[in-house]
Amino acid sequence: MPRRKLATLALAALVGCTSVAALAVAAPATASAPLAPSSAADFTGYFLARLPNANVPNFARRTLWCPAGKRVVGGGAEARGNGAILVGSFPTDDGTGWIGIGRQAGYNEVGISVFAICANVT
Repeated sequence: MPRRKLATLALAALVGCTSVAALAVAAPATASAPLAPSSAADFTGYFLARLPNANVPNFARRTLWCPAGKRVVGGGAEARGNGAILVGSFPTDDGTGWIGIGRQAGYNEVGISVFAICANVT
């Protein structure tokens, strides 16, 4: 089965769509191959860091930093509460942490948890 069809099926399952044809129009006509890195990276000291849920003002950033010498290689965030919405989940500009931003309609605060996958990268 071609990769594009697999990706479309996976997307359909993810969004709970019962018709793959409804998603097919959004799929690109051609798939590009991933870029090869100029050099292989070595990851050691891999671990998952967690910033437990805490209420913060709407749109306030919660940042989780990796320990000194480690880089973030992935991450995510979660917004908790009635009507909570995750507004942003992305790495810090210097690549040493992860940021989570959220809001909660009808409230001044939202619960935000942040997760970062940290590792030594050489």
